[in-house]
Amino acid sequence: MTESIKIRSKDIEGAEVAWFAPLCNGDDEFLGAHDPRYKSDWSNTSNVLLTADRLGYRNILCPSSYQVGQDTLTFASAIAPLTSNINILTAIRCGEVHPPMLGRTIATLDHILKGRLTINIISSDLPGTKLESAARYQRSREVIEILKQGWTQDHINFKGEFYNLELDTTAPLKTYQQNGGPLLYFGGYSPPAVELCAEHCDVYLMWPETTERLQELMQNMSNKAAKYNRTVDFGLRVHMIVRETEEEARAVAQKLMKFIDGDEDKGTEIRERALDAKSYGVSRQAEMREMAEDDGFVEPHLWTGIGRARSGCGAAIVGNPDQVLQKLREYMDLGIRAFIFSGYPHVSECRLFAQYVLPKLKTFSMPEVQGRRPSSAPDTPLGSGIRS
Repeated sequence: MTESIKIRSKDIEGAEVAWFAPLCNGDDEFLGAHDPRYKSDWSNTSNVLLTADRLGYRNILCPSSYQVGQDTLTFASAIAPLTSNINILTAIRCGEVHPPMLGRTIATLDHILKGRLTINIISSDLPGTKLESAARYQRSREVIEILKQGWTQDHINFKGEFYNLELDTTAPLKTYQQNGGPLLYFGGYSPPAVELCAEHCDVYLMWPETTERLQELMQNMSNKAAKYNRTVDFGLRVHMIVRETEEEARAVAQKLMKFIDGDEDKGTEIRERALDAKSYGVSRQAEMREMAEDDGFVEPHLWTGIGRARSGCGAAIVGNPDQVLQKLREYMDLGIRAFIFSGYPHVSECRLFAQYVLPKLKTFSMPEVQGRRPSSAPDTPLGSGIRS
């Protein structure tokens, strides 16, 4: 029997509370009925991000898709000077951009944000291509190793299956953040994905599942990381529906599905539209829906109905402020310290969570607690950025 390794995140007080920027046409009032008011454009998406910044969220995920929506790095670069406090979790698809040039792009964005940049590593297939899972994650591994060489060394010398590089690096390639550059957030469930995260990434992002299954994922990752003499922190990407009463929150959840109820074929079509519809992670979300009761709840206040018409993250925390807070504290007791929330529509749910729950949470940003301060920053004590 494999020895259980202690989960590092349990030693951290508080949590990084983040929101979601709908760059990929993922915003609406009702699932299955797209409203042009919520389309993925600069006006709507920047409003969501800047609202989260004003309300005190500590990070925001800017996702990436080559099917729909806006270019993530371009958007992040444009919005960065308009922000005040929030970190930006920018998704990159490994292999889309030549790694040394990608390193320069990320370093430039990190300087614009003065160290408030975090990176979400994506290993999906590129447009018009198809690679087996192990090959995709090997390509991502090589990209990450090249990025880290460029950010921390004066010379890139790399030989791999996908890239063979030898070149000097210059000052603009170095990131604003020290100690290895921006933190790398990562989500993936296959064995090659878990191995990559254990070896190179900092925060393992999971989709909502039962408490028991989350614990299994976290323990497995901690054990894998220990083989590389590393520790990994944990995050949860989950939707949010919070209202003054539980009855109101449940009613909002049901209303969200008004165009799907009675038309399951529409929900299936929406789910299978995504390129990751056949992934292992998505299949785990389907398994969770099958485990749920007739009302869609698989655990108290964890509702799987949203996955009937959405690929990827397929569940929401639903309840009144005290119930939502208790659910989050249960996750934090497991060792989860980074949360990425979203809701429908995004900006209104962002405001509601900030009104009802956010003030009751002690929050921080993961780069602060992991000591990624730049050398030019004041030498402040660990956790100085924590907010009550």
